Amino acid sequence: MTTIDLDTLRSEVRALDYVRGSPTEDTMWREDDEDARANLAIEGMALTPEDDALFDMMRDERVPPALATQILLRLLGHPDADSALAITPAGASC
Repeated sequence: MTTIDLDTLRSEVRALDYVRGSPTEDTMWREDDEDARANLAIEGMALTPEDDALFDMMRDERVPPALATQILLRLLGHPDADSALAITPAGASC
């Protein structure tokens, strides 16, 4: 991935209007996240420390997986990203 200002992103995520995961969902999402990271490592695609920090922040903010995907698409400027999502794409001037 590209370098992302996590403090700015965390502020943007906190400003979004979404339902944060319940404690039960949070536990399940963290377990799923651990499994996914382990699978990536097995496949030789381990996350960088910066990527780990990004995904840790998403879990800390209890962002639902579907929204986390949309945030990532927006950060990366992907054509399928929701342009109305109030997340600044990586590398964009603020």
